[in-house]
Amino acid sequence: MRVTTVSSCKLRDSFRVQQIVGMFDLPTTDTLETQIDVEVPGLDEEWSIGLIIGPSGSGKSTVARHAFGDAVYCGESWPDDRAMIDCLGEHPIKRITGTLTAVGFSSPPSWIKPYSVLSTGQQFRSNLARAFLRDQPLVVFDEFSSSVCRTVAKTSCIAITKAIHRRRVDKRFVAVTCHDDIAEWLESDWVLNMASGELARGRLQRRHITLKVTGCAPEAWRLFRQHHYLSRTIHRSSQCYLASWNGDPVAFAAVIQAAGRYRVDRVTRVVVLPEYQGIGCGTGLLSAIGQHLRKRDRRLTCTTGHPGMIAALKHCAGWIATRFYEAGTSRGDGKRRAVGRAVASFRYVGSKSIDSGRNQ
Repeated sequence: MRVTTVSSCKLRDSFRVQQIVGMFDLPTTDTLETQIDVEVPGLDEEWSIGLIIGPSGSGKSTVARHAFGDAVYCGESWPDDRAMIDCLGEHPIKRITGTLTAVGFSSPPSWIKPYSVLSTGQQFRSNLARAFLRDQPLVVFDEFSSSVCRTVAKTSCIAITKAIHRRRVDKRFVAVTCHDDIAEWLESDWVLNMASGELARGRLQRRHITLKVTGCAPEAWRLFRQHHYLSRTIHRSSQCYLASWNGDPVAFAAVIQAAGRYRVDRVTRVVVLPEYQGIGCGTGLLSAIGQHLRKRDRRLTCTTGHPGMIAALKHCAGWIATRFYEAGTSRGDGKRRAVGRAVASFRYVGSKSIDSGRNQ
C-alpha cells in the first residue's frame, strides 16, 4: 500500500520571519509544504506486528493516520476518582485481567488504584491494555514507549510479542516511535524507517533474556514484598531464590517443604518487579528452581490464584497442572478452596530441553 501525503501551512509573515528567511536563505513562498511518499504493508497482507520508526517531525504519525485511520490510539483521559480497572470498558473481568497481564501489568494491588497514582511504566501499560481492549482488530499505538525508561520499553515489547504470537491478544499491532532501540526487542514482521523512507519486510529475530538464578537470604524479600498480591510476609523456614538480569534483581521466589509430603517442596511466594512483568521471568525462575530440586531428588509444586501465573504455567514447558478449582468450589472435603477466584495447582516434571536462561 502506497501512502502519499502533502502537508502545508500558510506562512505568517512578520519582521522576524523575514529576518530568519534572510539569515538562512529560505524560499520566500506563501505556504510551506512537506511531501511524504512511502510504502506500508496493507491489511490484506499476512503480518501480525509492524513498526514505524523515525525522528521527531519525520511524519510517523501522519503516515500512521493515513494508512490505518481510526486504528491509531493516541491516548485518552483517565478519571481520578475511579480505580484504573474500572476504566477499561464493559468487558468481563477475566478478559480485562488477562489483557493487563498480557501487556506486562500483573500487579493486582495496583489494578485497584487510580491511574494518576500509578508509576509511569504502569500508566503506559494501562494505556496499552485500554488500546487492546477496543473492539478493533488492529491497534496502532502512537508515541510508543516515549514516556518510559528503556527497560520498560524493552520488556513491554517482549510482553506484547508473546501475547500476540500466542493469541492471548487476538490483534494486529503497530508501534509508532522515535526510539529505534526497540526494533531488536519487538519481533515485528516489517519496519518502516521514516528517516530513509525504506520498508524492510521479514520478521526480526528478538534477543533472548538470560536470567541468573541464585539462592539468597530472606532479607531480599523486602525489595519485592509490596508487589505481592496476598501477603507481605514469608515463612521463616523458606528457602529463597533470586533471579537477576544484567546484574539487576528482577524476580524472587520462596519455597518450603510441603507439610506431610516426603521430598516435596511448594512455592509460597513468587514476585516479579513491575518493570519486568510479562516476559517470563517468574516462570523462568520457578523452572530453574524445579530443575535444581530435581537434581536433589525433590519435587516442586506451585498453587496459585493469579490468572497471569496460571496462564503462564499452563503454557510453560516442564510444568503440568494437577488440580484446578473454579471460584468458590469445594476441594473434596467440603471446605472452600477459593472464594471469588480460580486456583490451580502445578507440579514441575522437568523438560529435556530446559534452558533456565531463556524467558519461558
